[in-house]
Amino acid sequence: MDLIVIRLLFVALLAGVCFYLRPFGIENGWMAAAAGALAAGAVIVFELRVRALSLKRLIGAVAGSVLGILGAALFCLVLRSALLPGASSATLQIFVLLLMAYVGLLVGASKGDLLNPAALGTVFTGDRPARRSAKLLDTSVIIDGRIADIAEAGFIDGMIVVPEFVLRELQVVADSTDSSKRQRGRRGLDMLQRMQSNACLQVQIVPDDFPSIREVDLKLLELAKKWEAKVVTNDFNLNKVAHLHHVEVLNINDLANALKPVVLPGEKMNVVILKEGKEYNQGVGYLDDGTMVVVDHARRMIGRSVDISVTSVLQTASGKMIFGKMDENGKVAETA
Repeated sequence: MDLIVIRLLFVALLAGVCFYLRPFGIENGWMAAAAGALAAGAVIVFELRVRALSLKRLIGAVAGSVLGILGAALFCLVLRSALLPGASSATLQIFVLLLMAYVGLLVGASKGDLLNPAALGTVFTGDRPARRSAKLLDTSVIIDGRIADIAEAGFIDGMIVVPEFVLRELQVVADSTDSSKRQRGRRGLDMLQRMQSNACLQVQIVPDDFPSIREVDLKLLELAKKWEAKVVTNDFNLNKVAHLHHVEVLNINDLANALKPVVLPGEKMNVVILKEGKEYNQGVGYLDDGTMVVVDHARRMIGRSVDISVTSVLQTASGKMIFGKMDENGKVAETA
């Protein structure tokens, strides 16, 4: 809001100056004021374009323009000694100056990404080291809630960042007419509040946004590339897309799978058969950590606790699956 007021004052001031001074021989004061306002508008558009540039591109554009102007000055020294009429020589010099400055600006801006501003001093790095260690949270991992326990246990270092566009999506979920979605959204807001109230965690909500991008996941990836930060998620599709964009991801599901106890073929365990499996005569149960256990010839044991022997373990993208068979002399008991 403050920037808008300053820009309006700048337009009004330049228009007023042109109204009273009437430059370039403009006799009509209102026409002069309109010309001043138009020039101020052009300056504001230029300022908005410059603000959108990265620091590397801006430095490259400035360096390219300076080198172009220096090259044009050398050309002009040669043109001044040429046997050309005064008007033709001046026109040619102005053309060379504009051409070299324009080419230098474009080439410098396009090659700016190859620069390393950090080598010029910490003034150009700013808070880049802190941003590189930042962890960007997406909506799914906030709603999941396990990130709060992981962070409080000290396994998340650096600053925990929640972009405002993620917070807006979370609020939309919390305001949903669907009771299930509304409950999940409110759970996510509670988790954020819990992390913010923990003095040992650095939780920051940032206003950075990308209006030209509509999808929240793509906005998050663009912010991660801009900050050179990592994305924390448990969304399978976002994980895949992030790898395509060369963005580092911390997947909560991968961490959970890595922390599950190792199960070897031949190991004995007890499981409650809850439902029938996809294949003929199979029964399915679950361990306390949610791992699916598929038991052969256990369809008739639905609702019962049985001892099984592990035959194989399958690691899938969605988690671990254990296959087993009932022991011939295994314990079978009715569940309460």
